[in-house]
Amino acid sequence: MMKRLLVLLWTIALRAPLFAMQPPAGQSEFRPMTEVPASEQLPAGPLLVGAYVFFLLVMLFYVWTIWQRLKRVESDLRALSRKP
Repeated sequence: MMKRLLVLLWTIALRAPLFAMQPPAGQSEFRPMTEVPASEQLPAGPLLVGAYVFFLLVMLFYVWTIWQRLKRVESDLRALSRKP
Protein backbone atom coordinates (compact mmCIF):
# COMPACT_ATOMS: atom_id res chain seq x y z
CA MET A 1 0.00 0.00 0.00
CA MET A 2 2.80 2.38 0.94
CA LYS A 3 4.67 1.55 -2.26
CA ARG A 4 1.61 2.39 -4.38
CA LEU A 5 1.21 5.71 -2.59
CA LEU A 6 4.85 6.57 -3.21
CA VAL A 7 4.56 5.63 -6.89
CA LEU A 8 1.45 7.80 -7.20
CA LEU A 9 3.14 10.78 -5.55
CA TRP A 10 6.26 10.29 -7.68
CA THR A 11 4.16 10.18 -10.86
CA ILE A 12 2.32 13.35 -9.89
CA ALA A 13 5.60 15.09 -9.08
CA LEU A 14 7.05 14.18 -12.48
CA ARG A 15 3.98 15.36 -14.38
CA ALA A 16 3.53 18.65 -12.52
CA PRO A 17 6.05 20.58 -14.65
CA LEU A 18 4.29 19.41 -17.82
CA PHE A 19 1.07 21.12 -16.74
CA ALA A 20 2.95 24.28 -15.83
CA MET A 21 4.40 24.59 -19.37
CA GLN A 22 1.05 24.81 -21.15
CA PRO A 23 0.52 28.00 -23.20
CA PRO A 24 -2.13 30.49 -22.05
CA ALA A 25 -5.72 29.77 -23.10
CA GLY A 26 -5.76 32.35 -25.88
CA GLN A 27 -2.44 31.28 -27.36
CA SER A 28 -2.14 28.02 -29.27
CA GLU A 29 1.28 28.42 -30.87
CA PHE A 30 4.72 29.86 -30.21
CA ARG A 31 5.07 33.52 -31.03
CA PRO A 32 8.60 34.96 -30.93
CA MET A 33 9.11 38.30 -29.25
CA THR A 34 10.08 40.93 -31.76
CA GLU A 35 10.50 43.92 -29.47
CA VAL A 36 12.61 43.12 -26.42
CA PRO A 37 13.91 45.97 -24.27
CA ALA A 38 17.69 46.29 -24.16
CA SER A 39 17.69 45.66 -20.42
CA GLU A 40 16.08 42.24 -21.00
CA GLN A 41 18.51 41.11 -23.72
CA LEU A 42 21.44 38.88 -22.81
CA PRO A 43 24.09 38.02 -25.38
CA ALA A 44 24.66 34.27 -25.51
CA GLY A 45 28.21 34.40 -26.89
CA PRO A 46 30.11 35.09 -23.65
CA LEU A 47 28.00 32.59 -21.72
CA LEU A 48 28.59 29.88 -24.31
CA VAL A 49 32.34 30.48 -24.43
CA GLY A 50 32.46 30.51 -20.64
CA ALA A 51 30.60 27.20 -20.46
CA TYR A 52 32.98 25.59 -22.96
CA VAL A 53 36.04 26.89 -21.09
CA PHE A 54 34.67 25.62 -17.78
CA PHE A 55 33.93 22.19 -19.29
CA LEU A 56 37.38 22.00 -20.89
CA LEU A 57 39.09 22.85 -17.61
CA VAL A 58 37.06 20.24 -15.73
CA MET A 59 37.89 17.60 -18.35
CA LEU A 60 41.60 18.48 -18.27
CA PHE A 61 41.62 18.22 -14.47
CA TYR A 62 39.85 14.86 -14.66
CA VAL A 63 42.33 13.48 -17.22
CA TRP A 64 45.24 14.77 -15.12
CA THR A 65 43.93 13.00 -12.00
CA ILE A 66 43.50 9.75 -13.94
CA TRP A 67 47.04 10.11 -15.32
CA GLN A 68 48.46 10.60 -11.81
CA ARG A 69 46.59 7.58 -10.46
CA LEU A 70 47.77 5.46 -13.39
CA LYS A 71 51.39 6.48 -12.75
CA ARG A 72 50.99 5.49 -9.09
CA VAL A 73 49.51 2.09 -10.01
CA GLU A 74 52.30 1.45 -12.54
CA SER A 75 54.97 2.25 -9.96
CA ASP A 76 53.26 -0.10 -7.48
CA LEU A 77 53.21 -2.85 -10.10
CA ARG A 78 56.91 -2.31 -10.86
CA ALA A 79 57.72 -2.50 -7.14
CA LEU A 80 55.71 -5.72 -6.81
CA SER A 81 57.39 -7.29 -9.81
CA ARG A 82 60.85 -6.62 -8.30
CA LYS A 83 60.02 -8.45 -5.07
CA PRO A 84 61.19 -12.08 -5.02
